[in-house]
Amino acid sequence: MERDSYSTDLTDKQWETISPRLRISSSKAGRPPKYDLREIMNALFYLVHTGCQWRELPHDFPPWSTIYYYFRKYQKNGIWHLIHISTHQDLREQSGKTPEPSAAMIDSQSVKTSQMAKTRVFDGNKKIKGRKRLLYS
Repeated sequence: MERDSYSTDLTDKQWETISPRLRISSSKAGRPPKYDLREIMNALFYLVHTGCQWRELPHDFPPWSTIYYYFRKYQKNGIWHLIHISTHQDLREQSGKTPEPSAAMIDSQSVKTSQMAKTRVFDGNKKIKGRKRLLYS
């Protein structure tokens, strides 16, 4: 029985991107899974998007306890982190950048200076005329 789709359901392209990373944690031993991994991921995205409680997931998803089991399994195995990092790197490569960023700004600070300073800017957010100090990594 097919269910109506939710706005949070994965598209085919999104599923193709993350499904190989989910299969890393699957073992070949034991009985085959009862529920489709894509439906489990759809339920997790629905849960995150709506903020509903585990037990309040719609009945057309697998049972909440099964969804929670996979969520914890992927959390313990670092699969969520792997999906985040690899997807981020893929997006950077698609936009013509290197997979890893070369620099990152950590913080900035606006400091008042005298009118005689060579470089003076106005920080509209803090309403200060002065020098902007930046900290890079």
